[in-house]
Amino acid sequence: MCGLTAIFSYGDNAPNVDEAELLRMREAMIARGPDGAGSWLSDNKRVGLAHRRLAIIDVGPTGAQPMALADEAGNIRLQITYNGEIYNFKQLRAELMAEGRKFTTQSDTEVLLHLYDRDGVDMLRQLRGMFAFALWDEAKQGMLLARDPYGIKPLYFADDGGTLRVSSQVKALQAGGAISSTPNPAGHVGFFTLGYVPEPHTMFKDIQALPAGSSLWIDKTGAKSEHKYFDLTQEMAALEAEGPTASAEELRAALTESIEHHLVSDVPVGVFLSAGLDSASIMALTSEVSGSQMETMTLRFDEFSGGSLDEAPLAAEIATLYNTRHQTRTVKGSDFHADKEKLLAAMDQPSIDGVNTYFVAKEAADMGLKVALSGLGGDELFGGYDSFQQVPSLVNGLGWVPGIRTLGAGFRILSGPLLRHLTSPKYASLFEYSADYGSAYLLRRGLFMPWELPQFLDAELVREGWRELNLLNNLNTTISGIKKSANKVSLLESAYYMRNQLLRDSDWAGMAHSLEIRTPLVDATLFTKLAARGFSKQDMARSPATALPDSVLNRPKTGFYIPVREWLQGEGAEAGAERGGRGWAKSIYQETYAA
Repeated sequence: MCGLTAIFSYGDNAPNVDEAELLRMREAMIARGPDGAGSWLSDNKRVGLAHRRLAIIDVGPTGAQPMALADEAGNIRLQITYNGEIYNFKQLRAELMAEGRKFTTQSDTEVLLHLYDRDGVDMLRQLRGMFAFALWDEAKQGMLLARDPYGIKPLYFADDGGTLRVSSQVKALQAGGAISSTPNPAGHVGFFTLGYVPEPHTMFKDIQALPAGSSLWIDKTGAKSEHKYFDLTQEMAALEAEGPTASAEELRAALTESIEHHLVSDVPVGVFLSAGLDSASIMALTSEVSGSQMETMTLRFDEFSGGSLDEAPLAAEIATLYNTRHQTRTVKGSDFHADKEKLLAAMDQPSIDGVNTYFVAKEAADMGLKVALSGLGGDELFGGYDSFQQVPSLVNGLGWVPGIRTLGAGFRILSGPLLRHLTSPKYASLFEYSADYGSAYLLRRGLFMPWELPQFLDAELVREGWRELNLLNNLNTTISGIKKSANKVSLLESAYYMRNQLLRDSDWAGMAHSLEIRTPLVDATLFTKLAARGFSKQDMARSPATALPDSVLNRPKTGFYIPVREWLQGEGAEAGAERGGRGWAKSIYQETYAA
């Protein structure tokens, strides 16, 4: 897990790479890679790569980056800067060695170089892991950018028509000093609509995210080629068409295999442990395959002590059952206020979530961990959210009514002012947003509805942003061709909430404390084995050989709640009083993006 950056001056009139700019971008990501730093500049000064390293695999100097692949005469043929982990790199390395290729390191980075040298962009389908990289091909005089299937690892770029700039963080690109901070209306509207910024948008017009599961090639003439090598919608449609089934034994085998891959590391791996089924199942299965006693850690909050939201007692029970070295760490409101400025600085793109992950990562790093497993992804894969019932119910219960959207708009106009005083105003859109799955999902997951935004954002910015975002159309396109309601909701939750918020939060919040967070339940191979099979979270939780206690199996779902609203009390009536994440969203925006 690291921070990468690259600059490619491809235009005839583009200036040579400014090495000082490249290093400013790199040094803005020290927390992502405190274990080392490197840079490389091509002889003609047209290409620069840089890297900050968090050493997890091949931790010695041989694993340093940027890393080159040279010919027998010592001439550089390929150069890469890379962030992530390739969990099947040992198998790929053995395959490449059997073909006669020679390796000088034990790193997964060198495997990427040789694999590209052999297969070009087709290499991407062979990788199991989380990754983002920029690779320079000297012979072809071009750069390849690539990102893992789910988008676990971020990759952002800015292209001004002559120079391509790339980095793991939006704020690192800005730190270079050469990119405009002109706001992107779609990013601002997306944040307030969803509580996060949906890719490929960012808060800035000149910076965008490379979409998950895709690559971008650009050569010295500026010619570009985009390639989508993994698409969740297409994969789900294929699984539906096959009508696959799987047994409980196959479920267990698939989960165990994914965990085994996610334990690949040259440093100790811990587990985030809550009282929920996802992390408890991960812990139970990890204890079977790890071969060593695991480190586990749970957060508790004084505000929840002794109540149903206090996960510490049950987590301790799970830790005892599986013989882990367990610690419970308490986070107080004073800790939140003390760290708030640092937290917002680390938040690369705004998100109303992530505070929980920030503090759990902080405590894990304080324990000495560099890698931790998370149960993220279980709800999306196994239908754990209430949205799996609520969204289909809305569409089936109201969506069939002719003209429901038009009638609903009238209801919203009349009821909105009243509902503002009773509950979330967005529920005035109950009828207007129930005609299709995309609309119903937005109603369920939305933070503010589009009609609310002009109340606190510039009206023209809202109009332009909503048009560019094209959100309802994109939501429905995500589930195009999918027949089963559960699979539709699974796709929407995976492609939007999980990808753009949960995974992104895990990245910035973990990296703020130099901690790599791994997600065994978010894995493309696992998806193809278990999605659309109808497995539930209870099925997953009953897969370990040593059963989870009934107190965990029968516990109602609560989610990983953190008392941000309570902590915000006293910072202003609006921040503390608005329901849910609305006050927190406005607080984040006011402190980081409002002019």
